[in-house]
Amino acid sequence: MKTWNFGIIGAGMIAGFHAKSIAHLENARLVGCCAKNIGNAKKLAVEYNCTAFTDYKELIRSDEIDIILIATPSGFHMEPALEAARYGKHVLCEKPMEITLERVDKMIEAHEKSGTYLGGVFNYRYNDALAPLKKAIDTNRFGNITYASVHVPWWRPDKYYENNWRGTRELDGGGALMNQSIHMVDLIQYLMGPVESLQAFTATLGHQIEVEDTAVSILKFKNNALGYIYGTTASYPGQFRRLEITGTKGTIIQVEDSFKVWDFIDNTEEDKKILKQFGEIKGGGGVSDPAAIPFENHALNIKAFIDAIESGQKFAIDGKEARKAVEIVLAIYRSAEEKRIIYPG
Repeated sequence: MKTWNFGIIGAGMIAGFHAKSIAHLENARLVGCCAKNIGNAKKLAVEYNCTAFTDYKELIRSDEIDIILIATPSGFHMEPALEAARYGKHVLCEKPMEITLERVDKMIEAHEKSGTYLGGVFNYRYNDALAPLKKAIDTNRFGNITYASVHVPWWRPDKYYENNWRGTRELDGGGALMNQSIHMVDLIQYLMGPVESLQAFTATLGHQIEVEDTAVSILKFKNNALGYIYGTTASYPGQFRRLEITGTKGTIIQVEDSFKVWDFIDNTEEDKKILKQFGEIKGGGGVSDPAAIPFENHALNIKAFIDAIESGQKFAIDGKEARKAVEIVLAIYRSAEEKRIIYPG
């Protein structure tokens, strides 16, 4: 069995989750890490017995490394991704893929040209409860889906944004939507398909930052269902994230990774098992503390990326798929700024 050697660019909080995830996998090994703050890189290197690099280009050029995992501030994803493509290295990139579609597209183009894999990190896709939900949609158990929504009513204290890249246009590219809620934006488009049109409002109501800390958008999907997206970091003390899908034959309400409602016109014994298995709300990671999340889904995300490379199959969250959530978030920003309906795509 081949061992895939990783290099992590970035040494902040999320890099620690990835380092732990890599250590958890049998066929993965963390070889090196680097960060603008060399002290942080050295600390991560000591904890995971790898080499701290002072320059991300030096790390990428290392013959020992197969896969680059980018965990830098969002507005600095493109540069190392392009460098990695030049040296034939696969890239798994934290969300969002980048903060503009132009920068995302350059990343996609570079890796298509080099024949290397480019993938995104959307760890919510690897929650166990998602598989039965996706199956219910694919087998038309909802009938005509009429409505779908996601709610991310989170809280971040002022210190979260102080002296930091977070909350800046240059490196965060947005606020509560682009950073925190983008996971749920990805889920709703993955489950519901493309958004045909949207209209939105954004505001900065609870923090002194350059970008929004609260956003609401009404959606019309191409399958004719209606819905909305709500995301904030100004809802003290923070509440569970929520996904709701309803139609002419059924309704689900998912809270965190559990189902508060799982009810169909043709309920079966399997439905009872699903509700029993996923009926208890667990966790709540991220509502007020971004470090209070499990690492296991990150590990599954990394494993799926490795599996795709080994099999030569398309990675489910490749660059083009990861781009979709960024496109929706940017369309919401445009709608709020221009005060009009936007048609993404």
